[in-house]
Order: sequence, then C-alpha cells, then structure tokens
Amino acid sequence: MASRSSPAGLAALVPKSERTIAHEAPCISVTYDSATMHRKQNMPMKTWKEITHYAGFDWARYRHAVVIVDQQGQIVADFEFDHDANGWKSFREQTAAYPNLAIAIETNQGAAVDQLLQHECTVYPVNPVAAESYRKRKAPSGTKTDHLDGWGLADALRLDGHGWKALQPMDDLTLQLRLLCRDEVVLIGQRTLLVNQLQQALLEYFPAALEAFDDWTQPSAWEFLLAFPTPQTLVKAGKRRWEKFLHTHRLWRPQTAEKRLGMFARAEEFKASLPIVQAKSQLAQSLCRMLRTLQQQLEQYRAQIEALFKDHPDHDLFGSLPGARKVLAPRLLAAIGSDPDRYGSDTNVLQCFAGTAPVRFQSGQIDKVHLRKGCDKFLRHTVHLWADCFRKSSAWGQVYYRKKRQEGKSHACALRCLGQRLLKIVFRMITDKQPYCADKHALNQQKHGSWVLALVNPNAPKSPCA
Repeated sequence: MASRSSPAGLAALVPKSERTIAHEAPCISVTYDSATMHRKQNMPMKTWKEITHYAGFDWARYRHAVVIVDQQGQIVADFEFDHDANGWKSFREQTAAYPNLAIAIETNQGAAVDQLLQHECTVYPVNPVAAESYRKRKAPSGTKTDHLDGWGLADALRLDGHGWKALQPMDDLTLQLRLLCRDEVVLIGQRTLLVNQLQQALLEYFPAALEAFDDWTQPSAWEFLLAFPTPQTLVKAGKRRWEKFLHTHRLWRPQTAEKRLGMFARAEEFKASLPIVQAKSQLAQSLCRMLRTLQQQLEQYRAQIEALFKDHPDHDLFGSLPGARKVLAPRLLAAIGSDPDRYGSDTNVLQCFAGTAPVRFQSGQIDKVHLRKGCDKFLRHTVHLWADCFRKSSAWGQVYYRKKRQEGKSHACALRCLGQRLLKIVFRMITDKQPYCADKHALNQQKHGSWVLALVNPNAPKSPCA
C-alpha cells in the first residue's frame, strides 16, 4: 500500500476540547441493536500513566483504518487492514512495537471491539458526536476521510484521555444474559411487526375476527384464524364448533361468550370480493404460522434467561425490585450490570446512561432542558417499562406519578421522572449489595422529609429535617 504523506502543519492553533469530565461520561457510545462485547474478567488493563502511544481506530464493516501517535502527537503509524483473519493478524504485527497502546474507537460494542478486547487492548469508547468534533478540530473546513477520523480520535485520546473511562470487562454470565435479553426484545419487535401485518390483512377481509379478539399477541388468536381462515368457513362451522374452540383454548367467559358468538354469527355481513378473501386469507394463515414459530423461540429465550438469572449472584438483588418480576428484573440486571465502578461514584452517570436525566442548555438568559437522546436505548426502554410497573405496585410510586401528571407532565415524562428516582435506589443497591427494602426506604424518606411520603400518609409525623 502506498505510504501517505504526513498532515500539513497548522497555520494557526485550533481550539482544544475542554479537559473536564462530564457527568454523562462523554466517552460512552451506545447503539440499540448490536451486541456488546467485553473481554473476560481478570485480564490486565493498563492504567493511564502506563500508556505511551495512542491509536485512533476508524472501524467499518469490511475494512478498518488505524492512526497511532506518540506522546508528542507525532504520527508513528498509519495503516488499514481488512476485517478478516489475515487482517487482524496484520493489526497485531503492526501494533506489536507499541506495547503500551490505548485505542479510541467510535463505539463500545460490535465485532471490532470484541476483537480488540480479545487481543487485550485498552479500549476507550468515544461518543459519535464527540468524534465528529474531534475531526473538525483537525479539519475545520469539513474535510472527512478515514485517515482524518483516526487521527482526530488518536490525538483526542492523547490530550483528553486522562478524563475518559476505559471499557470495563463484564463477566461471562452477565454478558450472556445481556445479549439474550437484547435479542429477546428484538424478537418481540418482530412479533409486533407480524401482528400489525396480520391485523391489517384482517381489516381488509375479516373484520369480525379482528373485533372478536383484543390481544393478537396471544397464540389462541392465531389458532382461531388457522381453524377458521375466512368468514365463510367460520359461519359454516356452526355454533358447536365455536363453543368447542373457546373451551379448548380457555377463552370461554360467561360475561363475553354470547357477545363473541354473536360476532361469529354475523361474520359474513361484511363481504370482501373473492380475490381479496383468497389472497388475504392465505397471507393471514402464513403470518399465523410464522407467529406460532416465533412464539416458540421466544419461550425458549425466556426459559434460558430465567435460568441464567436464577444462577446469577445478584439474582436476589434485582429480584427484590417491586414491579420488576421475572421479566424486567433480568433485563435490569443485564442493562445496568452489578458493578458500580462502571458508573464511578456519581448516580448521575447511570441516570444519563439510561436517558432519564435531561440535557441542559444554558446560554445568557436562556436556560432550558430537553430529552436526552444519546443514551442506552435498551436500558431506557427497560427503565420506562419498570417505572410503569413500579407505580402500579408501590404506593409512593403511584403518588409520585400522579403528582407529576398534575404538574402537567405527559405520561412518558412522568415515568421518566419516576425512573430517575428509581435509578438512585438501584445505584445504592448495587453499591451496598443490599436488596430493596420498602420499610428501609420509607424510613429514609421520613428522615429526609420527603414530600412523597407526606402525600402517601398525610397523618404521619413530620421529620425534624423537613
């Protein structure tokens, strides 16, 4: 490969990034649908004082670019390699001369990060927004190349890396649980997509079936369509077969049975043309069979997740959370982890990572906040679901939610505010390694004169701290 010329010297100094540690740890980068890869526990990780060279790793699907600078900022290596066995062998050979090397990369997960950690590299994830700023610091004109991206990351790591946090290792059990929970959510999304397609097909040719079942994520609804794929088939089957189906699938309810049977009897009142019925009924049956198969896979995922969660040493810790139950407790453990060092000593880091903490914008007389978009989407989704379940199983959670709604906040915003408080509790739990105790939390609220406790129990004596 032809050698590249060194970058031209700068005619004027460019502004350096602020050398401060942000609460949200700007070195963190997250995506929703990729697997997070970490090295195994107990592998050595170099401290910042041991680092002598700094690499910027511009990753891609098939080919990666690497730029390495020394402590004076001089480029000592600049190369590209393919994402295959020979390419990574070439990477090891070309970086062997720099044993005390730290690597900055614009992600914290994926195949490239997995390979770097398997090679025992010290990896510093960089937020994509920050990476763009680092590139513009080198080329304010807007020029963008893989070489420039790598150089910007390498020099940013050299100048500001002392305030960044290296990618922390995760134990195999937690990592497997994390990947399974993420993939389970993806499969649930696929089920939702298929259900939406099924409902649209029924709307076109079989609205009686659509009206007869409220929840189309239940297998009994799919079995109904496989047994009675068209309105004509349903009416022809007769009342005895309808009743037998309802009893067999445990759908018979005295208060709803007659209404549902009446819908079946009137199924032919809405008649679509024959070509539509034939085409859409075939689509509906195909979707039902796909949903049946997908549901079997989801049940296997759930069984494996529950087994791993049961064997996890922090099972009792996250299992004690009200409203989490057996579905959300493993997801919370997988998304948050059980190592408080991952978030430092500040609860706000976890809250920013989960997207519950707002982003502040202050300039002159303007001072406002807005929703945080740069966060772990899987964790934010999990916390949102947990906050909704928590308010239904906790008196103070319900009071807190109602208070926020009375203040004019939307349902999602109120749940986000509740999640912000719940994450403070979780952070304390994983720090102290103590399960959630409702009585202990109530005493703590009373000690600090919480307005929530006053609304829950207006007759309770006020704390002298209030």
